[in-house]
Amino acid sequence: MNTQSRQTEIDHLVVTARTLAEGMAWVSERLGVSMMPRVGGKHIRMGTHNALLSLGPGAYLEVIAIDPAAPSPGRARWFALDGLSTDTSPRLAHWVVRSNDIEASALASPIDPGRVENMRRAGLRWLITVAPDGSMACDGLMPSLIQWQTRPHPAAILPERGCRLRRLELHHPRGRELTQVMQAIYLNPEQVSVQEAEQPRLAAVILTPDGERVLG
Repeated sequence: MNTQSRQTEIDHLVVTARTLAEGMAWVSERLGVSMMPRVGGKHIRMGTHNALLSLGPGAYLEVIAIDPAAPSPGRARWFALDGLSTDTSPRLAHWVVRSNDIEASALASPIDPGRVENMRRAGLRWLITVAPDGSMACDGLMPSLIQWQTRPHPAAILPERGCRLRRLELHHPRGRELTQVMQAIYLNPEQVSVQEAEQPRLAAVILTPDGERVLG
């Protein structure tokens, strides 16, 4: 696939939490939108489960946590979930970019997004980049890459809550490198603002039925 036909865009946001209940309550409190009834499922290979919130066509927010009913996956779980302590609060920890050529996008990125792996949940199948140790590059500000292999997109089956992602704001000491990543994978610069800063910070500006809210 040539560079002119390669397409990338924000696919979903990742909120990590000790439990789904805590993560869903945290999102609902900050956005003023209920995540009930829960829509989501289990990731058998990772020993995790999730809950999803629509952000409009082709985009959603995911709350993810270790599934207490699942056996150990025998590997590091993604999104650094194994490192959460008993007093860790839910947070917007990461984001995922959708590509129609994940291998090419991964190779083009000046920051390693991880190894491309096959995943499935219920009737969904996808490719996603995952670091072998479950870590997230650049404190979670370097996005994972995903390529869906089934249709429709998960966002298409989510109930409408009136939420839309306006933009992502990335602050990081490696801000210049992150900007180079956005350019290398052909992500629309209007979707993401990147600034160099001493402390890493990921924030999402989301339009809700009650106006703009910042999740970070």
